[in-house]
Amino acid sequence: MRARLLKIVDLLRTSFWFLPVMMAVGAVALALASVSLDEAVAGEWLRAQGWIYTTGTQGASTVLGTIAGSMITIAGVVFSLTLVSLSLAASQFGPHLLRNFMRDTTTQVVLGTFVATFIYCLLVLRTIHGDESAVPHLSVNLGVVLAFASLVVLIYFIHHVAISIQSDEVVANVATDLHEGIERLFPGRIGEELPPDEGQASDATLPDSFEEDSRTIEANRDGYLQLIDREAVLKTAIQADLIIRFERRPGHYVIEGVPLMSVWPHDRVEDKVANRLHAAFVIGKQRTPVQDIEFAIEQLVEVAVRALSPSMNDPFTAISCVDRLGSALCRLASRDAPSPYRFDDAGDLRVVAPGPSFPDITDTAFDQIRQNARSNAAVTIRLLEAIALVATAADRPEDRAALRRHADMILRGAREALPEQEDRAIAEARYRAVERALGKSHSEETTGETVQDA
Repeated sequence: MRARLLKIVDLLRTSFWFLPVMMAVGAVALALASVSLDEAVAGEWLRAQGWIYTTGTQGASTVLGTIAGSMITIAGVVFSLTLVSLSLAASQFGPHLLRNFMRDTTTQVVLGTFVATFIYCLLVLRTIHGDESAVPHLSVNLGVVLAFASLVVLIYFIHHVAISIQSDEVVANVATDLHEGIERLFPGRIGEELPPDEGQASDATLPDSFEEDSRTIEANRDGYLQLIDREAVLKTAIQADLIIRFERRPGHYVIEGVPLMSVWPHDRVEDKVANRLHAAFVIGKQRTPVQDIEFAIEQLVEVAVRALSPSMNDPFTAISCVDRLGSALCRLASRDAPSPYRFDDAGDLRVVAPGPSFPDITDTAFDQIRQNARSNAAVTIRLLEAIALVATAADRPEDRAALRRHADMILRGAREALPEQEDRAIAEARYRAVERALGKSHSEETTGETVQDA
């Protein structure tokens, strides 16, 4: 249930309709409240004030009608600007970044402001009839205030659109989402005291009969595994005295019939238990970053690869992506990888939930950029600089080995693809900086060539 609620929240956040609808409902309530207040208290008092805007029945109808017509026209303009920005984002940065633009709260609020003002004026307009004493002056003045507020919002929206489609701004926003994902999925910092169940991870072992005596729970549809309600799985495992191992993790594409988890022992897995476990897995049409840290990484990689394509030829955007990826990997290198093991209060193993390792994430971050940037000296050099920076934060041997492997591949690619000797020499110098950061004692044994040989 919790996983499906998270999916619903994510869908609402990335929709253009939810927040405007809520603001429209608020406009209906505001119109009813202001008209009621006019009728009950404010009518005579407002007419007695010299500083308040008052008018007759015809004037009030004209003002509200003009505001309502203007708001619906401007709302159409806003929709057009939004579609243009989405089209530009899809062609320049890739379709996977559309969800970031659709999740933009500013755009949703702007759309909601114009729709809400239109609905408010329309509802107040229908109450104006009869003589001047029946004019809801408070409501009319509030409509004028909303019109001025909408004008300010329009000016800000034009500025916001001009800023939001800039490549540096797009990359920075994706990087912000990535950092938030790291804080959410990798909360533990190296050196901090581990929770009790984390400290038992080294002693956790599956039963010898796990492979032979376990039942698999399969996917019932094709799609991307978006979310797993791990708390519900753990609760079910404790109640039914089971041990569960996840066979897929969020971000994986699954097809119908592919195992999602293995449950031991099979004779305790009744249909009711199986249905509860199956309900903890949410499968959808696209990936989401809620529990998938590699999705945000791949968004930055997609922008960089597109920037390196011959049609775009924008190495500066690619370098910006490399800088942001290096920053994210520095954060990851300083975090403890969450233990895949979950225990009950008695210390018994209940759930094994493998997650992505730092080497896996490093491969996701660097592989495609490295492959597409072999002949680009600037991006190749920046890749080596980013690895050297990450190496200063990496303490685990497997993390340092992954960084060294990527540095070796980047250097080999530079030697083969860069035509200029000076460019190759700079790449060699950056590679030696990586070696120093990694604490390597023999700088040329693994590469087999010196700077002079390049």
